[in-house]
Amino acid sequence: MRLRVISSRNEIPDLSPNEKMVHLAFRASNVDFLNLMQKCPRLRMIQVPPSYKKTMSNAIQVFLDMQGIELLEGDVWGHRKDLDEYFTVDETSMEEIRKLAEGGSNPDEVASSVQKKTRLGQDLIKYIAKTKITA
Repeated sequence: MRLRVISSRNEIPDLSPNEKMVHLAFRASNVDFLNLMQKCPRLRMIQVPPSYKKTMSNAIQVFLDMQGIELLEGDVWGHRKDLDEYFTVDETSMEEIRKLAEGGSNPDEVASSVQKKTRLGQDLIKYIAKTKITA
């Protein structure tokens, strides 16, 4: 699974319209979210760092909910944008999340178990478990 890492608002116009999951590594305004949704109509998930989520307006959260886009809190640990514009969740982690979810564990249990072994955020793990994404 790959998340497109967006480092600045200047990158939004250059995004592929097929992007479904993104990580915003900058403090996005409401206008940035709207531009992102216009540029990427297939968008299903946006991840923002914890410090950014705390300062976001409730209006954008409601608007994202209405559009069916999930807003997750988390970081992309160890990712270097100069090497790759995508953060990739490795297949081993994906498989472990899948097995736990299929084994009847709820998303919270899956997140606490997997987060100990990987550097993925809890929200991202829960999202993967809930949506049963395949790599």
